Amino acid sequence: MLPLLILQIFLFPMTANLIMNNWVNSRRTLALQDVAGHLAGAMQQLYFSLNHASVPAENVSYAPETPPLIEDNPFMANGTLQQLSGPGLNSSKGILLTVKLMGTSNSVTTTVVLGPNIIWNPSVFLSNSTDAVINAQKFNDGTILLQFEG
Repeated sequence: MLPLLILQIFLFPMTANLIMNNWVNSRRTLALQDVAGHLAGAMQQLYFSLNHASVPAENVSYAPETPPLIEDNPFMANGTLQQLSGPGLNSSKGILLTVKLMGTSNSVTTTVVLGPNIIWNPSVFLSNSTDAVINAQKFNDGTILLQFEG
């Protein structure tokens, strides 16, 4: 009987720790998915707002309302331009957006679907930067440059 009690003394805390770590990682991942969705939506809105023939060449910046920290850790986002394929995408391009919680192993990815006239300047969005923005610049030829600044 004594070996069973000793086993329970070690087994219970280890199991509780494992369950708590799983729960914390799930909560962090959900918060990162929320942030990634917000950033992706903001990028799409900037693109589609400028991607109309009636809009002249101009430069627009948007400071997304994302939290500076998730559980006391800043996060960073970066993107990669991709050629998208599939039904209804018609040579569209997209940005594979990766959001990572710094100091942890938590990260999420999402794809921002945009049009064929997009240019992406590889850049990083840092959540704890006071001047972090998404910048969209429309040129006279109709191409739109997206990038993070700050």
